[in-house]
Amino acid sequence: MDPTRRFSDRVADYVKYRPGYPSAIIDEMTDARMLRPDSVVADIGSGTGLLSAMFLSHGHRVFGVEPNAEMRKAGERQLRDYPQFASVEGTAEATTLSSTSVDLVVAGQAFHWFDRLRAKEEFRRILRPPGWVVLVWNERQTESTPFLTEYEKLLQTYSTDYGTVDHRRMTDEIIAQFFAPDSFSLRTHKNSQIFDFSGLRGRLLSSSYAPPSGHPQHVPMLAALKAAFERFEENGSVSFEYQTKVYAGRLAAK
Repeated sequence: MDPTRRFSDRVADYVKYRPGYPSAIIDEMTDARMLRPDSVVADIGSGTGLLSAMFLSHGHRVFGVEPNAEMRKAGERQLRDYPQFASVEGTAEATTLSSTSVDLVVAGQAFHWFDRLRAKEEFRRILRPPGWVVLVWNERQTESTPFLTEYEKLLQTYSTDYGTVDHRRMTDEIIAQFFAPDSFSLRTHKNSQIFDFSGLRGRLLSSSYAPPSGHPQHVPMLAALKAAFERFEENGSVSFEYQTKVYAGRLAAK
């Protein structure tokens, strides 16, 4: 499937059930002088606006670059009260933004979909020196609790292409290749969500690799999810634990 179309039928669940990002990310960028009060931000693969909202709340102008029409429209709805937000139909490889027009490029939960070589050239083009790029993922923990271990097994059993598209394919070595010849830093933060069964179902169905309604694995997957929830719930809920990874580096000019 074209990666720019993968979430078209999952927008409502994505808006309601995907986690946000720890506010400490903004503080760290500010302390490291990656982010100044007047910095203009390009959020690449901005989706429904979860990451853009953090920068907008901090007073920054943000270009949300999103190729998927349904996700982009959801982001526009979510961020409609921010006059400093500009929604852009574009991709990581062809943002349509002007050269040297932004101070910071960020990507939340999206970099693993990019053509890395072409995106690197595009980011170099649109960035003003010193050319900071920040890549962020909420990485769901897979073994920190018995429930999350069971959930991981469920994905491996019923998903369509989980092993192929999971963002954990983006190793530190791949990140290093992207920023080379410059280096990068990695910071991590704890993050979490609490779900009743309805929320847990929505969280699963927000994933592009979850079989949709009508797929032969859809009903068995939800039955397995219900069984896992009933086995591990406490007071009617289960917890998702994340490690939020923040990779930051500069792209050297050629």
